[in-house]
Amino acid sequence: MSLMPLKNRRLYYDLVGPARAPVVCMTHSLSSDGGMWAEQVPVLLAAGYRVLRLDMRGHGGSDPVPGSYTMSELAGDVASVLDYLGIARVHYIGLSIGGMIGQAFAMEHSGRVISAMWCDTMAVYPQAALGTWEERKRPVRQHNSVEPLADASISRWLTAAFAAKDPARYKQLRDTIAATTPAGFLGCVEAISRIDFIADLPSVKMPVLVLCGSDDEGTPVAANKRIASLVANGRYAEIAKALHFPNVEHPGVFNGIMLGWLDQQRAAA
Repeated sequence: MSLMPLKNRRLYYDLVGPARAPVVCMTHSLSSDGGMWAEQVPVLLAAGYRVLRLDMRGHGGSDPVPGSYTMSELAGDVASVLDYLGIARVHYIGLSIGGMIGQAFAMEHSGRVISAMWCDTMAVYPQAALGTWEERKRPVRQHNSVEPLADASISRWLTAAFAAKDPARYKQLRDTIAATTPAGFLGCVEAISRIDFIADLPSVKMPVLVLCGSDDEGTPVAANKRIASLVANGRYAEIAKALHFPNVEHPGVFNGIMLGWLDQQRAAA
């Protein structure tokens, strides 16, 4: 667990695993942090991978940056960490905005991506949906806190059945939402609101697996299938009875798909 110094701020990263192993770089959802991948790290290490988790600006251990962000800037943060660590190429896994950053990274830093796995994400936000973000920004500004959004957000991420089965993990993720800095949340919302990768996705040439929870309403199945169809070497997978965090809701299923995908790419390399 380390902090990388940048101009006037620091980025938090966690790098574990053998130095010569292939690197899996993971980026998280809005109002979360690298801890959302806790169910994936042990199995990746056991399978012989090195795991790099990054916290976005104003999330987890990373310092916030005032003002609006762009997806290109967030992808640039990932590149900065890779440069700092001397890592040339990675297998990339991102969920929600983490998947959007993954798309931007694949387009702007294509030589650094061996394969990509984009989960429960979007390539463009319809104008009709932008009003929802305005509604969410209002209480954050009013209270200078993301706490007012925590209960509604976690209920979109994980089912009530999961909350009953593992209340400690449910609360942990809920509290991570509440602890997100207002600047980090608001800046990332601006980046999300502006994305439109539709015209550029066909230029992505590396293998891409797009995965989605079957009942995810925020980044729905149709949007994820569209991404997979636009990428030249894209595939789609779905996890049943899952909302926005299938990796936490059904880690066994998610991990099986993830390891199968990564091992296939490692064999082809």
